[in-house]
Amino acid sequence: MSTEPAPGLPLSVRLRRLDRRMVALLTAVALVRPLLSVTGLTDALGRPLTPLLLTAGISLAWILAVGLSRVREPLLTPVAAGVAYALAAVVLSGVLSPVLTGELRGPLARPQAILPMFLVNGVWGAVCGVCALGVRRMRGVDGRGGRS
Repeated sequence: MSTEPAPGLPLSVRLRRLDRRMVALLTAVALVRPLLSVTGLTDALGRPLTPLLLTAGISLAWILAVGLSRVREPLLTPVAAGVAYALAAVVLSGVLSPVLTGELRGPLARPQAILPMFLVNGVWGAVCGVCALGVRRMRGVDGRGGRS
C-alpha cells in the first residue's frame, strides 16, 4: 500500500484511498462520548467537565493515531471519521434513547441540529488532522508518511 498522498487527485479518488480501518477505529473511539451521554453516565460523572474531558481525550487519541501512523491521507482521514461519527451518533441516539429513556432524544428529536452536527464534526476532524500533520512533522515524517 502506497503511503503517498495525491492532493492533485479528485476528492472522490482520495476518499476511495482512505484507510477505512483507521476511519472505523477513530469513529469507534469517538462513540464513547454519545454512549456515555445516552446511558446517563455523563450526567452522573458531572457536567460540563465530563464532555469536555471526553472530547479532549478523543481528540488526543485521533491526533496520535493518525500522527503516528502511515495513513495516506492524514488530513482527510480524521475528517471522514468526524462525518462517520456524526452519522453513527445520530443512528445510535435514535435507537438507544427510546429503549433506555422511553423517548426519542438527540439529533433525530431536533432535526435542525443534524446538518450542523455533521459540519462541526467534520471541522473537528480537520483540526485533528492538522494537528496530526504537526505530529508527523515533529517526527520528521512528511505528509506522505516518508522521511522529510
